[in-house]
Amino acid sequence: MCDCPHTPGPGWQGWQDLPPAQPLQPVGDWVDLSHPLSADAPRVPSFPAPVFELIRQMPRDPLNVTRMQMVVHIGTHIDSPRHFFLDAPAMEDIPINRLCGPGIVWPVALNGAKLIEPHHLAGLEGCLAPGDALVLETGWHTRAGSEAYDNDHPTLSLECADWLLAQRIRMLALDLPTPDLPVRKRPEGFDFPIHKRLLQHGVLIAEHVTNLAPLRGKTVELLCAALNITGADGAPARILAREIATPSGNAA
Repeated sequence: MCDCPHTPGPGWQGWQDLPPAQPLQPVGDWVDLSHPLSADAPRVPSFPAPVFELIRQMPRDPLNVTRMQMVVHIGTHIDSPRHFFLDAPAMEDIPINRLCGPGIVWPVALNGAKLIEPHHLAGLEGCLAPGDALVLETGWHTRAGSEAYDNDHPTLSLECADWLLAQRIRMLALDLPTPDLPVRKRPEGFDFPIHKRLLQHGVLIAEHVTNLAPLRGKTVELLCAALNITGADGAPARILAREIATPSGNAA
């Protein structure tokens, strides 16, 4: 996601309460929203590429064993609140009900704009419930690996982040490298306001999601299988989703 020093500020504010979990009725197959984890996985250019090395290899050895070395904020991954707040939960502290549950895949029609504002989400009024995850589809996942994907992608406005907090979502997932400004557009002393506003209040952030077209506009069950890395500020994740019936009994 980002390459930044720790900057002091208001600390961890705690998890927002979630409503009791309700049974979900799947009406579709699972869809993988994750980039394959490889040396070519999307990453901030200043981060070293992941390294995958066979330390035991057939047929020389009786089995294959791969060693992996990588930054946790590479490819499809989850940011934990510890990413920006030293007193906040790390990956192993995240309750499971924050990583799985209902959500909505929402297409954002930017028409060339680079700032996602509350009016882009106005159609969610009455659809997005407290405790939902929101998955934003901008279409930028198709540019993963390009310079434009890293340095010219859309971002959220602070007003949009506040709107999301008011909806009491549990997670924001995006087909972008970050909800904050692209690396090359950050002024000196940039303080990652979107990350901080959301993570401070327990809204997890999933970055570099992909393959959203099959679920566009759908109500889904989202499963974020992030690695449970002790003390970590983030972790690679296999993120899966499938369409579910809405409370009215019909698919969205």
